[in-house]
Amino acid sequence: MLKAPAAHALAVALLLGGCEPERAPVPFQGYLEAELVDIAAPLSGRLEQLSVTRGQSVESGAPLFRLDDTFERTAVAQARSRQQAARARLDNLLAGRREPELQALRAEAASARAASELTRLQLRQVEELYASGFVSKARLDEAIANHARDGARVAEVQARILSASIAIGRAGEVAAAQAEIRAVEAEVEQREWQLSQRSRSAPTAARVYETYFNPAEWVPAGTPVVSLLPPAQLKLRFYVPEAQLGAVHPGSRVQARCNGCAQPIDATVSYISPRPEYTPPIIYSRQTQAKLVFLVEARPDPAVAAHLNPGQPIEVRPTSAVRTPPR
Repeated sequence: MLKAPAAHALAVALLLGGCEPERAPVPFQGYLEAELVDIAAPLSGRLEQLSVTRGQSVESGAPLFRLDDTFERTAVAQARSRQQAARARLDNLLAGRREPELQALRAEAASARAASELTRLQLRQVEELYASGFVSKARLDEAIANHARDGARVAEVQARILSASIAIGRAGEVAAAQAEIRAVEAEVEQREWQLSQRSRSAPTAARVYETYFNPAEWVPAGTPVVSLLPPAQLKLRFYVPEAQLGAVHPGSRVQARCNGCAQPIDATVSYISPRPEYTPPIIYSRQTQAKLVFLVEARPDPAVAAHLNPGQPIEVRPTSAVRTPPR
């Protein structure tokens, strides 16, 4: 039987042993990654204006850049002139009077001259590009042929004005004029779309992550000029050991910390890789000894993500594993 002092000491030792503080789980290691939105124009051209700089925050619809649109503006004017000519020609056929017919022919002549001027400008641009080695000889020959074709069209319409004779087959001409109006209206719409593609605006509120060209530089078709980082496109990527994978699942909440972050980052798990992998070399910790890990992604609140930067290292814990400090 233990004496009283010895029993008292044993009781104190057992009590202290039972009060040993619980160790916090080892956090998952990871980093912040961005899914950038690259903004490009479908048509090539010289960069006329760059409206943003790196690091700048832009609202949805804010202008980003504009390419040289001289050719497209001329094409729109030419198409609209043809549209007016086609409508005037139809009005003349429906009215059946000589003077409106002559007015329609004059409008058609104006349209033909606009087309000739357009292909002349195009030929000059192609000649400059050919001299610099940007286009082939076949492209130059095509531009020369287009200009010659439109010049012949001008001569043809002028001859029709001089010869203006009594129209026959009036019903057929009306149908043809109506079809021409539909075709020209489609061309106007196409030309206006091409003009609109020379300038680009921000599709959503975002931070300008990178710009790739300076004004006056040539931008190939489809090449990004600006990269945007919308807050919703920033995500946490971290690695969970196989033994702890049950602590997270799609839709569960996690909390991350990073150096320089004043407050913890709350996020929602959006993806868990179905395939395990070996611990990446970039992720290291003296406490982590697991070999097989699973990649997990989580999305922070966009308001919080706006103040974070891609590449920042983070430590992540499931919300249920975050310990509240004692009061």
